[in-house]
Amino acid sequence: MPPVTSEGPAPRIDTSVPHNARIWNYWLGGKDNYPVDREMGEQIRSFFPEIVDNAVADRAFLVRTVTHLAKEEGIRQFLDVGTGLPTHNNTHEVAQSVAADARVVYVDNDPLVLTHARALLTGSAQGATDYVDADLRDPDAILSAASATLDLSEPVALMLLGVVNFVADDGEVRSVLDRLLDALAPGSFLVVSHPTDDIDHERAHQVAAAWNERGTPKITIRSAEGIAALFDGLELLEPGVVSCSLWRPGPTEVGEVRPVAEYGGVARKG
Repeated sequence: MPPVTSEGPAPRIDTSVPHNARIWNYWLGGKDNYPVDREMGEQIRSFFPEIVDNAVADRAFLVRTVTHLAKEEGIRQFLDVGTGLPTHNNTHEVAQSVAADARVVYVDNDPLVLTHARALLTGSAQGATDYVDADLRDPDAILSAASATLDLSEPVALMLLGVVNFVADDGEVRSVLDRLLDALAPGSFLVVSHPTDDIDHERAHQVAAAWNERGTPKITIRSAEGIAALFDGLELLEPGVVSCSLWRPGPTEVGEVRPVAEYGGVARKG
């Protein structure tokens, strides 16, 4: 398998400002974070301790959705935009554990993610794993670079986990989604997870306010209805847009899972 292809000098990493990818890494028990990230992570956890449950549920949602798409839907191509820092059960690891020939392209624009992607995102000899340094707001750049690894005339799973919330304007979100989905073949899938204020409106916006005061990039909280609108024009798989922890939990999880303030869904392009 060819190595990750992003090249050029590693960009400067600003360790003076807390960054979402590094804080998420901290909440998941990772080590790729800095004191400023841990300080912010603990500040948020002090008034919203369930935030760690959100992070864990989001990662479990990734595992279940990728497994379903690879095993039950026959998807062999994944475009993971806003991948964040590599941790355990990354998209390529899950997909290639089901189908060794799966091809995965990661997209992010965080310097630390780029540094780690170059070193860590390798996969099976039969498949391919690549990394694109790009922003969700530039879908044409994403599609152009991803097409070097993915065959866009065949179905692709577009993974947008915890990234749409960094685009505040609903119109811009719709434009980006339409551009990306229009370029994908029928039978492709959209997977989205997004923080919601439906479970605890006041504290959800307290988290967003605390984060937006110091952190980067700025975050937007949406209602369940707003998240469901992201799937307009697509065929939602059961059980629809729900708490990530409640999207098809495994047999050992049923009866033990609790709703989290992170909603997700999976939909098919006709």
